[in-house]
Amino acid sequence: MRYASLGAFLERGAPVLARGPVAMVFAEDQVEVASTLTHHLQAGFRSLLLFADEAITLPPDLEDQIHRITLNVQQDDALTATVDRITAAAPPETWLYYCYNAEYLFFPFSESRSIRDMLTFHGEERRDAMLTYVIDLYAGDLARCPSAVSRDDTYIDKSGYYALGRPDPARNNHPKERQLDFFGGLRWRFEEHVPAARRKIDRISLFKARPGLRLRPDHTFSDEEYNTYACPWHHNLTAAICSFRAAKALRGNPGSRYEIQDFRWRNSVPFGWNSRQLMDLGLMEPGQWF
Repeated sequence: MRYASLGAFLERGAPVLARGPVAMVFAEDQVEVASTLTHHLQAGFRSLLLFADEAITLPPDLEDQIHRITLNVQQDDALTATVDRITAAAPPETWLYYCYNAEYLFFPFSESRSIRDMLTFHGEERRDAMLTYVIDLYAGDLARCPSAVSRDDTYIDKSGYYALGRPDPARNNHPKERQLDFFGGLRWRFEEHVPAARRKIDRISLFKARPGLRLRPDHTFSDEEYNTYACPWHHNLTAAICSFRAAKALRGNPGSRYEIQDFRWRNSVPFGWNSRQLMDLGLMEPGQWF
């Protein structure tokens, strides 16, 4: 189903939001849009919304499985404003998720369990949101894949990730409880080409709709409990969004394109496109879900 605008979708297609979990994919360009949609449909999302310019093309069979909403994703605050409007329109307690094209959600045991299984368990642990780490993907051979995007020759960093306490301005910058800022990947290794505000790799991508909830530009929410990595009594599930987005940007920016000849380094490893590798590397947490 196609909608000419977000307003048209909210007027005619809002009942779709009652069939959660709902995935929102924001297509910044044509790169791997179809594979992103297919991946999240296979993960078990009941409804999938694609926000994209009219120029983005899709195979007809895939277009029939999604709800496509025309949006200028490049516009300032397009993602945050759209997520806020969808959150306000969705029935309270509906699980929502958002990502960009060329990004792929992985969660513990995602090969044998669906996103609905995981979110049911997470909700039973009295959690209303889930921390996701954005793990950078990049092509191993930039001469063959100058855009740095290749699903057949994909690498990730196996180490180089770290966390810092998140300061609370209301408490003289004392660290916030159960909140951390996470860094690593290409944004850390090539930080001279990345604005400081865009170097974090943590994102609250899975969350329950709630009246008045707002998404901030730094991918945190107005409800501070949503931004925590775990509950007070034990570790909780976390997930990973494996993303070509940083590699695409570094190769597309003239200031960095000609300075970076290879994204690989001593801690690069081939990506196996499975959750076990991410858990073994400590890039997501199974918590109490076995």
